[in-house]
Amino acid sequence: MDNAVNTRRSGRVSIIEIENPPVNAFSNAVRAQLSAAVAAAHADPEVEAIVLIGAGRVFSGGAEIREFGLAMGKPSLPEMIGEVEASTKPVVAALHGVAFGGGLELPLGCHFRIAAPNTKFALPEVKLGLLPGAGGTQRLPRLVGLVRAAKFIVSGDPIGAAEALAIGMIDAIADGNLEAAAVALAQKAVADKTPLRRLSAIEMPKTETGAFEAEAAALLKRARGLDAPAGCLAALRNTLTLPFAEGLAAERAGFIALRDGAQSKAQRHLFFAERAALKVAGIPAGTRARRIAKVAVLGAGTMGGGIAMCFASTGFAVTMIDPNAEALARGRATIEANYRATLKRGGMSEAAMNGALALLATSDRMDAVADCDLVIEAVFEDMALKKTIFAELDRLAKPGAILASNTSTLDVDAIAAVTSRPQDVCGMHFFSPANIMKLLEIVRGEKTAPDVLQTAIEIGKSIGKVPVVVGVCYGFVGNRMLHARSPEVERLLLEGASPAAIDKAATDFGFAMGPCAVGDLAGLDVGWRIRKERGATAPVADAICALGRFGQKTGAGYFRYEAGSRAPIPDPEIEALIAKIAGEMQVQRRVISPEEILERLVFPLVNEGARILEEGIAERSGDIDLVWVNGYGWPVGRGGPMFHADQVGLALVAARLNHYAEVARNPKLRAAPLLERLATEGKGFADFIRA
Repeated sequence: MDNAVNTRRSGRVSIIEIENPPVNAFSNAVRAQLSAAVAAAHADPEVEAIVLIGAGRVFSGGAEIREFGLAMGKPSLPEMIGEVEASTKPVVAALHGVAFGGGLELPLGCHFRIAAPNTKFALPEVKLGLLPGAGGTQRLPRLVGLVRAAKFIVSGDPIGAAEALAIGMIDAIADGNLEAAAVALAQKAVADKTPLRRLSAIEMPKTETGAFEAEAAALLKRARGLDAPAGCLAALRNTLTLPFAEGLAAERAGFIALRDGAQSKAQRHLFFAERAALKVAGIPAGTRARRIAKVAVLGAGTMGGGIAMCFASTGFAVTMIDPNAEALARGRATIEANYRATLKRGGMSEAAMNGALALLATSDRMDAVADCDLVIEAVFEDMALKKTIFAELDRLAKPGAILASNTSTLDVDAIAAVTSRPQDVCGMHFFSPANIMKLLEIVRGEKTAPDVLQTAIEIGKSIGKVPVVVGVCYGFVGNRMLHARSPEVERLLLEGASPAAIDKAATDFGFAMGPCAVGDLAGLDVGWRIRKERGATAPVADAICALGRFGQKTGAGYFRYEAGSRAPIPDPEIEALIAKIAGEMQVQRRVISPEEILERLVFPLVNEGARILEEGIAERSGDIDLVWVNGYGWPVGRGGPMFHADQVGLALVAARLNHYAEVARNPKLRAAPLLERLATEGKGFADFIRA
C-alpha cells in the first residue's frame, strides 16, 4: 500500500496524516508506515513536536478486522502505540469524525488529545465479541477512572466530544480548523515545556475497587452469557493489581483468546453481514434515494405508535392517522408514556423527548397523507382491509410518495396491484415493539422501483434499524421460518417434552425466552386466529386457547402468571391437558433429551432458511442471520441459524433432519435440496452464491 501515511511540516511540527480510505483502518501496512513516520520525526532535529491526524471524514475506525487471524505484521498495534507514547517530543492526536477502537487507543497513547466538535469516541470491540487489545483497558481507566471506563468499554457505545472533554478523555475541542488548533497545541506544549503525560506511568488508585465491583456485577447481569463483557472487566480489574506492562500483556492474551473463540467469530460474521445486506442485487450503483421529509403512519395501535416513535425520535416529522378518535388519543397517550418512561430511566433527555413529541402530529383524516413523502400502513393483518387502504392511498398520496405496508405475512404484490403505481409500493415490516426492535424487513415487490428500495434502506439506517431486503412469499423470511418451527414445538409437546423443558433448552442455548413463553408474551390468540383463517390446526395450542388462556394478558397460557409478574410458572393443568390430547391422538410419549429438543427447535429453521435461499427470497445466508438475530432474539454469540449450521456442519444437520423425518413419517421434515447439495459437496451456506 503506497502513501497510506503522509507527512508534512508546519514550522517545527511534523504532521503525520493517516490516509487509508474509507475509515483509515490500522492495517499491517498502515501500522508499519505510521511507525516509520513517527520514528523519522523523532529522529529529525528540526522537528520539535508531532501531530497525528486522519485524512477524509474520520480519524480512524480502528483495526482492520479482515486481517484478524492472518499473519500479523510488525509492529503490532500495541507496539506502535507504545512507540508513540515513548516519544520524547510532544505527540498530539487531532481527532475528527470517529475515533473508534484502535482509533481511540492510539490517541490514548499520545500525550495530548484535541478533537473537532462533531467527533464520536468509542471502544466498541465488545460488540465484536472482543476486548480492546491495544491498551484501551489499561490506559483509559488511568485517564477517566475505573468505573467510568467500565461503563464505556462494556457498553461499546459512542460518546460525543463535549462528554469526552467533560470526563477528561480529551484535552480540548478545536475552535475552527482542527489541524491548525492541533499544531498550536503542540507548539504551546514545546514553548511551555509542558510535561508529557504518559498514561502508562500513572498509578491506579485502589479507592475505586468497591464501586468497580458493584458496577461490574451490574454489567455482567446484562451480558446474557456473552464472554466479551466478562473479558473486558477482567482486563480492567488488572489495573488494580498488576503493573502496566503486565496488565497490557494480560489484555493482549485476553484479546487473542476471545478473537479465536466461537462467539467473536459469530459476532464478526454479523458485523460483515450487516454491511453486505446494504448491497442489494438489482439496485444499480449510484441509485439515489428519494427525499423523505414527512412521514405518515396509518394506525394508532401498538405497532403504529411504535413506528411513529421511530421517526419522531430521529428527527422526522410524522403524522399518525387513525379514523377512530379514541384510538388516536389512546395511541398518542401511550407514546407520551413510553417517552416519559425512557426519560425516567435516563434513556433520553427532556429536551429530546419534547423535540420528538413536537414532531408527532395526529389526524383522523386519511387525506392527511397528501403532503407526505412516505406512508406506512400499520393496520390489522387483513388483505381486504389493506387493499382498500392502498386504493385510497393511490388516490390521495402525492406523485412519488412511497407507499409501504407493515404486513408481516401478506402478499405485497397483491397489495401493490390495487394501485396505479406499483413501482412506489414496498413492504416495511417492523418488529414489535417497533420503537425498540432493530430489524426492518424491506419487502421487494415484483415492480418495486430500485430507488424505492434504496430509500427504504437508507431510511431504515437513519432511524437506527438493521434493514434487510427480502422477497415476496408468505411470512417473508422471519415469520416463514418461525411458522416452519411451530409444528415441531407441537410435536415435542405431544411426544413428552413439557413447555418448561422446551423453553429451558432454548434459554440454555442463549435465547432470552423459549418458544412457549414467547407465545404467551405475544398472545396465543393471534396465532389461533391466523390458523382459523388458513384452515390450519395446532392441537395443543388450539386447546389451550379454547380454555381462554391466551398468555400473559389473561394470566395463563402455556404457563401460569401471578398478578403483576411476567415470570412463567409451570402449570400441571396444562401438562395434563397435553397428555390427554396425546392419548387421544395415540402418540407414544417418552423422555426427550435437551439435545434432541434443541435440534428440533433449530434445524427446522435452518431447513426453511435453505429453501428461502434457493427460492431467492433472501439474497445471502447472512441476511437470514440478521433477520433472526435482530428480530427474533437469536443469541448474538451464535451468529444466526445459518451461521450456526455452518459451524455444526451441514452434513450433520441434514442427517438429523432426515432422521426426524423418518421417525415422524413426515417427508416435510426432510433436508431441503440446497441443504443436501451443500452437505454432499462439503460446503456451508456461506459458500452459496446465486448464479
